[in-house]
Amino acid sequence: MSPNAVTEIPAAASAAALDHFASLLTFETDCWDTNAAMTSGEPGFVLLDVRGKGGFDAGHIDGAIHFPHLDLTEENLVGFPADTLFVVYCAGPHCNGADKAAMALATLGRPVKKMIGGIEGWRDEGFDFATSDQA
Repeated sequence: MSPNAVTEIPAAASAAALDHFASLLTFETDCWDTNAAMTSGEPGFVLLDVRGKGGFDAGHIDGAIHFPHLDLTEENLVGFPADTLFVVYCAGPHCNGADKAAMALATLGRPVKKMIGGIEGWRDEGFDFATSDQA
């Protein structure tokens, strides 16, 4: 078999792959799992939409709190217990707002995961949106 862009670099050993992918799941969740948790009524986390007000008002995940990443300060989080798990999302793969929010929360010692795909991933899955006039 001749090498190609996929096979020319060998795959990681199974133990290393297990460590890597298990580690990713401690940092990230996806839209499907977030939706399942949110619709269960007991998600076990607080979902933060870290986009600007215009994006949030136009359509956001029902139950998400609008909390732009620049506003994530200890003073603004005082109402949340220190062990609250936050799940953050932004516009999608082309946006790093969720990464900035996750960094801010981690800097404050808060548990955090990023919802990969963001609002575009949510749309791709066909899940419903809320708008600010519904909130």
